[in-house]
Amino acid sequence: MRTLGLIGGMSFESSAIYYRLINEGVRRRLGALHSAEMVLHSVDFQPIAELQRAERWKDAGAKLAQAAKGLEAAGAECVLICANTMHLVADAVESAVRIPVIHIIDETAKRLKDAGCRRPLLLATRYTMEHGFYTGRMERQGIDVLVPAAEDRVTLHAIIYEELCVGKILNGSRTTLMGMIERAKDAGADSVIFGCTEIGLILDPTELPLPGFDTALIHCEAAVDFALSGQQ
Repeated sequence: MRTLGLIGGMSFESSAIYYRLINEGVRRRLGALHSAEMVLHSVDFQPIAELQRAERWKDAGAKLAQAAKGLEAAGAECVLICANTMHLVADAVESAVRIPVIHIIDETAKRLKDAGCRRPLLLATRYTMEHGFYTGRMERQGIDVLVPAAEDRVTLHAIIYEELCVGKILNGSRTTLMGMIERAKDAGADSVIFGCTEIGLILDPTELPLPGFDTALIHCEAAVDFALSGQQ
């Protein structure tokens, strides 16, 4: 089994999901008492969030790059950044290590294309929706990403940081998110990307008016594939 390296803590609510899903995936594939070989560097999210707000992405990238180096030194054979937003600095992480980075956007794009979806709604932080790194990478793979209107982006960002990242799951916010999805459907969206790894805490991708793609689940499944790629 190949050893996975996870950069987590952004937030730990979703990192806990990563740990569970990856181990469940390995056990499902191998049976018995099998679980994943992995190394986790869980960062303190507060300083990272402050760098995000200050648009100090170079500094944030340096912190994650250092974490990735530590994972590589500890024996990890790949790196997963367990957050969509921090893929904004994925290039800094990739350049810091010799091992591959399993990129959440690329893995999600594969799933969308396999399902024949080309016009998804992106539900994510404002950084992910507005900085262009996510939509641009999707566009290069033939996927035209829609984002909510400006007012909805503000609301969604607050739901993520003020509620989901601190473990608050509110029915009113679920209703708000469903309204965004219905409006996107009316505007021609053919699917929904949970472009924040916490969105799956409040929405079930199988219970939407459009096909849903949970990036945390997709990322974890790609990690299990990598971990077991040498198994006979």
